[in-house]
Amino acid sequence: MKVLITGTAGFIGNNLAQRLLERGEEVIGIDNLNDYYDVSLKEARLAKIKDHPNFTDVRINIEDKEDMQATFAKHKPNKVVNLAAQAGVRYSLINPYSYIDSNIMGFTNVLEGCRHNDVEHLVYASSSSVYGSNEKMPFSVHDNVDHPVSLYAASKKANELMAHTYSHLYDIPTTGLRFFTVYGPWGRPDMALFMFTKNIIEGKPIDVFNHGKHRRDFTYIDDIVEGVIRTLDHTATANENWSGDNPDTATSKSPYRIYNIGNNQPVELMRYIEVIEECIGKKAEKNYLPLQPGDVPATYANIDALMNDVGFKPDTQIEDGIANFVKWYRDYYKV
Repeated sequence: MKVLITGTAGFIGNNLAQRLLERGEEVIGIDNLNDYYDVSLKEARLAKIKDHPNFTDVRINIEDKEDMQATFAKHKPNKVVNLAAQAGVRYSLINPYSYIDSNIMGFTNVLEGCRHNDVEHLVYASSSSVYGSNEKMPFSVHDNVDHPVSLYAASKKANELMAHTYSHLYDIPTTGLRFFTVYGPWGRPDMALFMFTKNIIEGKPIDVFNHGKHRRDFTYIDDIVEGVIRTLDHTATANENWSGDNPDTATSKSPYRIYNIGNNQPVELMRYIEVIEECIGKKAEKNYLPLQPGDVPATYANIDALMNDVGFKPDTQIEDGIANFVKWYRDYYKV
């Protein structure tokens, strides 16, 4: 199988590429190595796979229409996983245009590439952020998600709508995956675990938003990758029972599916920090701050659809996942 993955220098994309290469697939990896965060970390991730005989490294921007058309036409992938995106809720308040360029224009180019090259299945990253102002817990893929509270979330909801349109018009099977707070070794420096670990080790205070009252469904990277692979192998199909009189938001009469991938057990932020402190062997100096614009106080994934359709349930405990990250951090940065 030839799989095109966008974002292969990214946290999830790199781990996914590595897993697919290990099981014998051919991977076409797209990344532009932008400087949203430390480029050397992205290069170190790529170094793990770049010499693999079944890996092709393509350095382009997904928002470049001509380059994307040429890449699809040249490599003719069987399946596509779109993980490239402008990430980050808070950054969307600072640089909104980058979200339109990457998450909207870039995703349009991915959809067009699938349309014109007979791609068998498109799997793409959505986000738990789409639940926005929803308060009914746990968040279900069958719930309405029309009230995003950040442009990042709105762009991910837009991706789901765009994918449905292409599934409907061109019969392209598409599967959207709403990831819940991904963490683990090789993670992003702008994520809480990375920043907390760095500052605690360096003896600097950590910013604890919402006065520590956050609850997050922290999901370990290996579980995320397993979920992506399970859904990639399980091509989206139409729901024969779908009705426009009582529309199910997670399925369609077109080959379209939406799944949550979360650990299904939200953790208090203060407990998360406590585990980090235990793994490092040092207490954090905490700077308590209010809830940030665009942020939500809690996330909690209902994963019934994922379990029913592909038989997978994430189960890595934060004690194990954080310990693995701290060990990686100390080894990578030699501290």
